[in-house]
Amino acid sequence: MTAAPRLDPRIAAITDRIIERSKPSRSRYLSLMREEGERGIDRPRLSCGNFAHGFAAAGEDKDAIRGLRGPNIGIVTAYNDMLSAHQPYGRYPEQMKIFAREVGATAQVAGGTPAMCDGVTQGQPGMDLSLFSRDVIALSTAIALSHGMFEGVAMLGICDKIVPGLLMGALRFGHLPALLIPAGPMPSGLANKEKQRVRQLFAEGKATKEELLAAEAASYHGAGTCTFYGTANSNQMMMELMGLHIPGAAFVNPGTPLRQALTRLAVHRLADLAKAKTRPLGQVVDERAIVNAAVGLLATGGSTNHAIHIPAIARAAGIRIDWQDLDELSAAVPLIARVYPNGSGDVNDFHHAGGMAFVTRTLLEAGLLHGDILAAGADDFAAFATMPELAEDRIDWKPVEVTRNPEMLRDVANPFLADGGMRLLTGNLGRAVVKTSAVAPERWTIEAPARIFADQNEVLTAFKAGELERDVVVVVRFQGPRANGMPELHKLTPPLGVLQDKGFRVALVTDGRMSGASGKVPAAIHCCPEALGGGPLSQLRDGDIVRVCAPTGTLEALGVELSTREPAASPPPPTGTGRELFAFMRHGADEAEAGASAMLASMDALS
Repeated sequence: MTAAPRLDPRIAAITDRIIERSKPSRSRYLSLMREEGERGIDRPRLSCGNFAHGFAAAGEDKDAIRGLRGPNIGIVTAYNDMLSAHQPYGRYPEQMKIFAREVGATAQVAGGTPAMCDGVTQGQPGMDLSLFSRDVIALSTAIALSHGMFEGVAMLGICDKIVPGLLMGALRFGHLPALLIPAGPMPSGLANKEKQRVRQLFAEGKATKEELLAAEAASYHGAGTCTFYGTANSNQMMMELMGLHIPGAAFVNPGTPLRQALTRLAVHRLADLAKAKTRPLGQVVDERAIVNAAVGLLATGGSTNHAIHIPAIARAAGIRIDWQDLDELSAAVPLIARVYPNGSGDVNDFHHAGGMAFVTRTLLEAGLLHGDILAAGADDFAAFATMPELAEDRIDWKPVEVTRNPEMLRDVANPFLADGGMRLLTGNLGRAVVKTSAVAPERWTIEAPARIFADQNEVLTAFKAGELERDVVVVVRFQGPRANGMPELHKLTPPLGVLQDKGFRVALVTDGRMSGASGKVPAAIHCCPEALGGGPLSQLRDGDIVRVCAPTGTLEALGVELSTREPAASPPPPTGTGRELFAFMRHGADEAEAGASAMLASMDALS
């Protein structure tokens, strides 16, 4: 690959603005990390009693850990065998211990984190715990690393809240080098568009539950990440562009020789970084790396959930990025990938078409990525523009010069869309995000009477009763982080898709989230301020004309003075399925644009 040209001036200007805005908080963060590196808890500083507890059950690694004969890698794992993406991690720790010994290092499982599946909880009460599971994962990661037994961190996690949570926790130990180690997507099953078709038929009463279950089981059929390009796979893309993987590790299937070879190399790399005391996580995750993650998200049409996760990850490193930054980045970055739900092929097809190697190469050559980031997974970020291949007992990395499927993956010079398809909406209904990359351009502007709901099940009831058979803006409010934990409302996608296919002008407006698999129906989501506490959505009424306009960045109720109205009464706090345990997180959470985190809000209050 030839040397990358000068950084696009638009990307440079946005990065400079983020750096300037972040100076006070970033300075405090880096100062804390220096103090932790110089005076924090580590193995040589532990008392004999502390230390003996730490290696008591270390088996054949006991003498090496006790004698400080090499770096000890702390494994933080999100393994469980209910979640397909994380089931492969069950055997990773024992393998990683062997790989560590090969290079004079050791490894211990520092701790585990929860890993809930949004696919299982979608539309169920458990979904109200989903977003706050990210804070729980971050806290669990901090607990795991608090023992001071480790010189490096290996994070085993893939899915929606797990990767952001692992990073948010590990960044408080940012004086240590760290890598994320993926397990890869499951092989392709039933085509995603066929699954979507059966879902809509079921919503219309034209398919049985058994037919729907058969389609879902044929789609989600084995170990590995779900194959659509939702939040989990967007996570993997972002980790590559932040330099936190071994290059090309994101989309190699589980159980393959290459997958194991990449895991082995990750352990070896971590050991090398720990020995050299170089490239600590807190320096790797800087403003440039955060911008790279956002650019990749926009260029590939990734999940809208990252409009919440990117600000939260950044804040954990003392960096401030907001939706205006994402909106301006979107205007500068073209859409170069069409992966379901934005296209017909899945992430396996994307990988075969050239995947992250091609994406990184073309974005670097166009000056849209920071090529000078301090990557942890390779000495030079240019390595991420190559594809790994197994050659006997070694990995070879080869450039991908041209796309192997121009219907799925294109060069920056020949994009699918001129922008990244994620836009900021503002108006008298607040601030929201809309993803246009999967929406037909003729539906980027919807103006219709509102129908107000406080629960997604109410929407389904109205749909089944035929009450939504018209042009309509469906407003689902009291779904924000303080109201009920900001659940995804993906359950609404099939019925709203049916209405749209019937020719109606339909949009969704909500202070909740949509799934990373949200697609063709225009949706203004993550509305801030949220309805609870008197946000403008609480002052909206049935029949008000609402305009959702992506081209002008508008979210408005037309012809009404919302501030003169009394806010609607909020529903009672959610209980059952453990939701009452999370009341303190709901009460302490900040707005979606800041990351919707109770943990970070509390942490900032101490600064």
